[in-house]
Amino acid sequence: MVNPCMVCAKVRIRFRKAGDLRLVSHHDLMRCWERMLRRAELPFHSTAGFNPKPRLVFALSLALGIVGCDEVAELELDADLPPEEIKERLARQAPAGLDILHVERIDPKATAHVARVTYRLKVALDSVAAAIAEKIAALLASSEVWVERKHPQARRVNIRPYIDAIRLSAEDLEMDLWVTPNGTARPDELLAFLGLNHLLSEGAVLERIKLELDDEISPKENTHSQAGNSDQQRPHSEGSPEMAVPRAGAGSRGSVKTESQPMPLIPGPLDY
Repeated sequence: MVNPCMVCAKVRIRFRKAGDLRLVSHHDLMRCWERMLRRAELPFHSTAGFNPKPRLVFALSLALGIVGCDEVAELELDADLPPEEIKERLARQAPAGLDILHVERIDPKATAHVARVTYRLKVALDSVAAAIAEKIAALLASSEVWVERKHPQARRVNIRPYIDAIRLSAEDLEMDLWVTPNGTARPDELLAFLGLNHLLSEGAVLERIKLELDDEISPKENTHSQAGNSDQQRPHSEGSPEMAVPRAGAGSRGSVKTESQPMPLIPGPLDY
């Protein structure tokens, strides 16, 4: 008798979510994947209970309206199939806007943990490039960048420890953000600080072009990414020790003192 709790194999799937599909919520995307798996007749491992679901886990949910260029999902299987066959079966059933990029076999006990993400806003900024470059330099030189958040409760958050790098070119703006168990910066918060948040309401499309996992970055960066930081909800009072200034790059998250209790990374799949 086959043990229902036994997982025979596990694969990591890289995929792209674009086009009109970027306007589909994370919850609806999960249902789309479930239909794809059933139509592809893959021997996926299911959850227990009265309403079994495929054992499919997304590394990091994607906010509504953002293009996901290199997203990650992990699927448990009851049979060991070649990765190329899994990719071919899924590609035949995928709707327009969802492209299966790569499938690889991983250890059944492995789990994807996101360490860093890169967002890109493709828009010409020639006329304001100099002003934006000055704001980027000021942001990276600062030890604190405070933003107001309303969900899940109103609070002030210092997002500077989560900012790794910001790159500006004639055609786009790229933002590398650390992801920790306790939080991350949101791309719209950085755009607001740079005075570019109006571009999204005017039709500019934000893309998440890279999603790096702990096992895909250097050991030094991986050590710092495991450390994490709690959100800074209150500024330091006068006379208190100054916060260590994190530089843009590896280790920018490891030296910041924490003051608050850990909070969920993403309160809900549609929270931005």
